[in-house]
Amino acid sequence: MTALLSIQDLQVAFRLGERGAKTVVPAVKGVSFDIPENTTLALVGESGSGKSVTAMSILNLLPDNAQRSGRILWQGRDLLTASRPDLQALRGREIACVFQDPMSSLNPVFSIGAQLCEPLVKHLGMGKRAALARAEELLAETGLPEPKRRLASYPHELSGGQQQRVMIAMALACEPKLLIADEPTTALDVTIQRQILELIARMKDKLRMSVLFISHDLGVVGEISDRVVVMRHGTVREQGDVAQIFSAPQDAYTRALLACRPSLTDSPARLTVIDEHITGGTTTSTAAAVAKDPDAPVVLEVKALAKSFFIKQGLFGKREFKAVQGVNFQLRRGHTLGVVGESGSGKTTMGLTLLRLHEPTGGEVIFDGQNLLKLNDRDRQTMRRRIQIVFQNPYASLNPRFTIGQTLIEPMAIHGIGADTAEREDRARALLAKVGLPPETFFKYPHEFSGGQRQRVAIARCLTLNPEVLVLDEAVSALDVSVQAQVLNLLRDLQDELGLAYVFISHDLAVVRFISDEVLVMKDGQVVEQASAAQILAAPQQDYTRRLLGAVPRGWQAPPG
Repeated sequence: MTALLSIQDLQVAFRLGERGAKTVVPAVKGVSFDIPENTTLALVGESGSGKSVTAMSILNLLPDNAQRSGRILWQGRDLLTASRPDLQALRGREIACVFQDPMSSLNPVFSIGAQLCEPLVKHLGMGKRAALARAEELLAETGLPEPKRRLASYPHELSGGQQQRVMIAMALACEPKLLIADEPTTALDVTIQRQILELIARMKDKLRMSVLFISHDLGVVGEISDRVVVMRHGTVREQGDVAQIFSAPQDAYTRALLACRPSLTDSPARLTVIDEHITGGTTTSTAAAVAKDPDAPVVLEVKALAKSFFIKQGLFGKREFKAVQGVNFQLRRGHTLGVVGESGSGKTTMGLTLLRLHEPTGGEVIFDGQNLLKLNDRDRQTMRRRIQIVFQNPYASLNPRFTIGQTLIEPMAIHGIGADTAEREDRARALLAKVGLPPETFFKYPHEFSGGQRQRVAIARCLTLNPEVLVLDEAVSALDVSVQAQVLNLLRDLQDELGLAYVFISHDLAVVRFISDEVLVMKDGQVVEQASAAQILAAPQQDYTRRLLGAVPRGWQAPPG
């Protein structure tokens, strides 16, 4: 099979400090693979494995301090020696890119129509009217509703899934021969993810193009790919057909990656961690989770919780949008309530309303015999230390100017925990050890850590206040499978040790199956189904729940017979 793109002994390093500095950090170390015509090749591996750096090297979309060597042959022509004008002619015309966060890729001050027309005018020489007509066709092909009206919309007026469809339409506008898709579905819920994957597969077949698909989600990779390249620490550990990689992986790292994935059918006591698997260390991932006490005391009771937003309409009017309607549940000590649903289902709004980060429009939240929604500011401040929240993006919730030590000490000082600074420092160091971070973490800044390490810091900060309830809002959704396994194991350990109760909000049903005792399914702000985790996943009662489960990527499946 003819290679459309051939990467041969690619090496990429980054200079640190000022230009000409001698400190050079290697990121990609001798990577080689081919992408045949009309083929989807997946690059998989943990964060920091070099996947994105390898892909961005193809069109030299790397910062100025990057140094590249080797060969990148595009239809026999070496792109490493191509001039800037030649690369600009290729970008968007023959090789196009779709990135993880469409909102940061789309220009907020230009309409969707203007951004779609730009590559059509620049690369294909279309007139404005013809470009607008083609832009409308592209939006229709990607399944965006009301495509003509969307041409006048701006990025902030679209949902995440709709923005990603626009990005795909822009990437495919000039019918490229290669699409580079860098984590295009990571932040999307399962149903939107399914739609985007089907869209990419459909457009690949229609245009007979190749796809370089970058992901840490092996379930997705197993469904969409023809070939797989597994990377770690900047090197290729294994590559081959998708069936070979999933059914008979040869490398210990590949086997470890596959073993880290939570299952929709089992709930082990712990998830496998990559280093344990590779070194053959002891793991209890095959043991079943210990059953929780069904008679544990109720720590949080929610009754008819409601939250509405009022949107201006006309000159004087306003329209009510009911984001959360009549939510009821009980949360027991040491238990986890999983909350699942599509984007816009109201699950995050419900979690924020529990903490009065959104002011509720109705209902009760009973904690320690008091209705949190009726407390005055002073009593609410006292109660807030007992209910904490961990957000999806730890970097956005950590002060970049504070060391980790300052980050942990500040809430203790505000709430009067600890007799003096020395006692608070000792407690902060002990908490860092509890979440598996080394002592030197205390003096470092957030930017010096990986996503998984920052999430551990965010959890440690919550623990400084001795909380009884943690609300975790998509706390592991942006983490690769190995780091995700570590954080989920940590959460379960802390729950067993401290008796913490969790409200765990997620769109990943396999993760919810592992961590949750009871699951609450939300749609359009309402609870449509509520039962134990095992019951919901084994025998869902609602069509909506069955649709959510049906959209979950299962990975590569052997053909029947």
